Amino acid sequence: MASDEPVRIDKWLWAVRIYKTRSQASEECRKGRIIINGIHVKPSHIVKKDEIIIVRKPPVIHTFQVTDILDKRVSAQLAKNYINDLTSDEELAKREISRINLNFQRDAGSGRPTKKDRREIGKIKGK
Repeated sequence: MASDEPVRIDKWLWAVRIYKTRSQASEECRKGRIIINGIHVKPSHIVKKDEIIIVRKPPVIHTFQVTDILDKRVSAQLAKNYINDLTSDEELAKREISRINLNFQRDAGSGRPTKKDRREIGKIKGK
């Protein structure tokens, strides 16, 4: 599956399943959310083996190392062989916190939480 020919960063990000579509990967490059060696890269940047790629997906900043070059999309199981996730635990905790906070949004005009609602919120927050 790995190839020796050059692969663009947008294609590689799509192939290893960091983004669902190649156009999303290209757009994120244009927005400056993909950083290699401290430089915001264009979608046409050629990926090299052992490069460190920083992907900003707010609120989390993911860090990946290229273990091998891939130009065709593969299953999630196989994609793990081409990428090494170096993202810190603190960054992953940010994603979990934001996911939990989304669950606490209440509909406007729904009034105060009931005693049962407060207990459930306390269980989730760990209080």
